[in-house]
Amino acid sequence: MSHNAVSAVDLFSIGIGPSSSHTVGPMRAALAFIEDLSEAPAAVKVELRGSLAATGVGHGTDRAVLLGLVGYTPLTTSADTRPLPGELIPERGHIQGPERELDYEVAMNPVPVAKHPNCLIFDAWNAEGVRIASRKEYYSVGGGFILDRTQMEANRDQAGVATVRDAVNVPYPFSDGASLMRQCETHQLSIAELMRANEEAIHGKDVLDAHLDAVWDTMQECVAHGLKTEGELPGGLSVRRRAPRLHRLLTAEYEASASRGLDAMEWVNLYALAVNEENAAHGRIVTAPTNGAAGIIPAVMHYCRDFTDDFDRDAAHQFLLTAGAIGAIIKTNASISGAEVGCQGEVGSASSMAAAGMCAILGGTPQQIENAAEIGLEHNLGLTCDPVAGLVQIPCIERNAIGAVKSINAARLAKLGDGTNKATLDDVVETMAATGHDMMSKYKETSMGGLAVQLGLPVNITEC
Repeated sequence: MSHNAVSAVDLFSIGIGPSSSHTVGPMRAALAFIEDLSEAPAAVKVELRGSLAATGVGHGTDRAVLLGLVGYTPLTTSADTRPLPGELIPERGHIQGPERELDYEVAMNPVPVAKHPNCLIFDAWNAEGVRIASRKEYYSVGGGFILDRTQMEANRDQAGVATVRDAVNVPYPFSDGASLMRQCETHQLSIAELMRANEEAIHGKDVLDAHLDAVWDTMQECVAHGLKTEGELPGGLSVRRRAPRLHRLLTAEYEASASRGLDAMEWVNLYALAVNEENAAHGRIVTAPTNGAAGIIPAVMHYCRDFTDDFDRDAAHQFLLTAGAIGAIIKTNASISGAEVGCQGEVGSASSMAAAGMCAILGGTPQQIENAAEIGLEHNLGLTCDPVAGLVQIPCIERNAIGAVKSINAARLAKLGDGTNKATLDDVVETMAATGHDMMSKYKETSMGGLAVQLGLPVNITEC
């Protein structure tokens, strides 16, 4: 059956920090803009609107756009690529990369356009000074997903702009939690089995398995690198990495302790901190489903690896496919963008997805997994997105650790139940969308409210 699918392969993408909507998405938009031109540009102007302007410097949006214009991708960019993370980027200048070099102008306008709070507007000129593109609009809609103006118009009636590929034929289409449960019951499939069939129809088995393996490998590499990398995070807040010191302390305490108690939760906290410190340092991470919430799913998967039995690659695939089904539902019917609905759309979505994935690993039924996802999202409703100084550091890094622990609690609580609950996942997703709509814009990734204002730090702190 034909279905406009949000694929797990799209939800879990490998890229760079610190933000999927403010770094990865804008880089992809720049790449898409260049590819759409009829001739090579000599000069490009990009106007960042709304949240992209309000927190763009802290998120490295200007850097990401410029690197995308000259041919870098989220996979080929590293923290060592110039201009370096945190480096002051002039409003006008010249940049060169692997594909081209050009003159640029970056303009910041914090007033959002009507269609979406994350908009990029491009103009381009050729070597003769002739304009070859005028006011081309792209939108970064969360999780690294982008839409051009035509695609945005086509999706204007959806709660969350979700269509990222043309309609494809999948054997078990679903659009919300209720239809997912019906498909599982009718065909006697687990959520992971159903998702695998749909994903293989889109990508093929070999591509799917290779991607899931790469995602899990990257998550483990990210944690390992975060546990050993000392230093201060870029951006000017003088936030020091905590994961290496905590790792040393936990390792010593764990070896010396005869009673484990809540030690497992301390390791979960550590894994999440390691990932999000890597993200804040513009390192290699997995968007899961966003960069701001990138530590939650890896932390819970590491918990499953270290504190449950037989967590092998097949189990990792099962976790990711189950989590991907929940992420697709949330993105289709609400949003995973902090600029659209606040951090409930980022940490809340990741907590919900991780709870579902872990419940599957614990042997949960589809109904128990849906319940776990509902619990995970329900208890993040109303969460604001208020990054201090526009940086994905305070409160984002610790917030991932708390979100990961919530996910484990939600999974275990749901597994103890029978899968029935008064509030369904669909009820909570709808509530999240409505709450995000009602939330004041200053609490939605603008750094104009919440802790961002309480601490009295300007949004454009940078490290030159």
